[in-house]
Amino acid sequence: MATSSTRPDLPEAVDVAVIGGGIIGVSTAYFLAKKGVPVALFEKGRIAGEQSSRNWGFVRQQGRAPEELPLIMESLRVWSGIEAEIGDHVGFHRTGCLYTARNDREIAEFEAFIDHAKQHQLDTYMMSAAELRDLVPDMTGGWKAALHTPSDGRAEPGLAAPAIARAAQARGAHVHTNCAVRGLDFKGGKVAGVVTEHGRVKASQVVLAGGIWSSLFSGNHDIALPQLRIQNNVFRTTPCNEVFPGAIWADDVAIRRREDGGYTVAHGYEADFHIGPEALRWFYDFQPAYKHEGSNLRKRFSLQSLKELMTRKHWSLDDTTPFEATRVTNPKPYKSVIMETFANLRRTFPSLADVGIEETWAGLIDVTPDAIPVISPVDEIPGFYISTGYSGHGFGIGPGAGLVTAEMVTGAPSSVDLSAFRFRRFADGTPNPFGGAV
Repeated sequence: MATSSTRPDLPEAVDVAVIGGGIIGVSTAYFLAKKGVPVALFEKGRIAGEQSSRNWGFVRQQGRAPEELPLIMESLRVWSGIEAEIGDHVGFHRTGCLYTARNDREIAEFEAFIDHAKQHQLDTYMMSAAELRDLVPDMTGGWKAALHTPSDGRAEPGLAAPAIARAAQARGAHVHTNCAVRGLDFKGGKVAGVVTEHGRVKASQVVLAGGIWSSLFSGNHDIALPQLRIQNNVFRTTPCNEVFPGAIWADDVAIRRREDGGYTVAHGYEADFHIGPEALRWFYDFQPAYKHEGSNLRKRFSLQSLKELMTRKHWSLDDTTPFEATRVTNPKPYKSVIMETFANLRRTFPSLADVGIEETWAGLIDVTPDAIPVISPVDEIPGFYISTGYSGHGFGIGPGAGLVTAEMVTGAPSSVDLSAFRFRRFADGTPNPFGGAV
């Protein structure tokens, strides 16, 4: 794959420039290249260096917001044929997804999702405690019921985005890593290209798929994109016996079977929230979400908070930018959280009591006030599009999101209705599912 040298061989002009080399960006570039559209992708660090290689690897319809269901269904269609199409391995398998319930409140939430699932003819169904024991006999915990979607899948985060990027490149896309985009170039009030750290590239359309960096990039062009970062702490086990071939979300532990014979493991609900200037800036926008999810967040003042405080919010396009200062965001996992989750794993799955921890890591999730993404043109800047804010749901939905983003940019009929993902919803009084307006 092409990587930049001191002065990379940038194209003079393309039709579309894509900013960000995560699963969304590479999928967008792939589907544009597949359509024959001249496209260049720019990544400040390495492909899938941040959350796209650090997530759990669930490819699930189950538990999605109703607005996301058509998109994840389309994405699963893409996942199912992607290896044959690109001739590369992404580790995708339809092995099912399982959520467990301890109480009536959780059961009621599952029943509400089943109502949505029926509208889309999903194979989701409620299992009794006895059926759960039959399916996963090694699982303990006093569960009252479970939600199961056999058609859901899993894939390998470390393999998927790099494979799709290689496929995009094979179809003619320019792929440049270690090449930060400093900002947009304009002519006559419209997008005319991008300014990278190594020079300008002309483009009539630009897609921002920058993950946790999208709000910062947009803000330098006076576009207010409400977005915060949540840290998740994850580990992978040594190879072990199989307790379930797919993914399980079980209250205080979530697991996903890996290609290497182990499991990717994280806490089921709790995550870390580093309180910094952006939390104050977007407090009003996120207040309903704070009230709804606050008990699941470990609030911390940390090095991440300090870095956020010291990060410049505005710069000129001939300046070194925050994107060059941090090529790959690599937060340190909290050992206490890892060990708590490890204990939860061994308690919930007794046959894994002797498993070891092979590797630990952490990743930062980009979240929006309503926990669904932005896939939308930006009316204030003709030619500028945003595909970001996937709120921890982005890996599974990624290939489908890349497809519809490519359709949006080229004016092709969309495979799914994108109205719920419009950028304007943050300003037009759209109701927030957590309460109030988005």
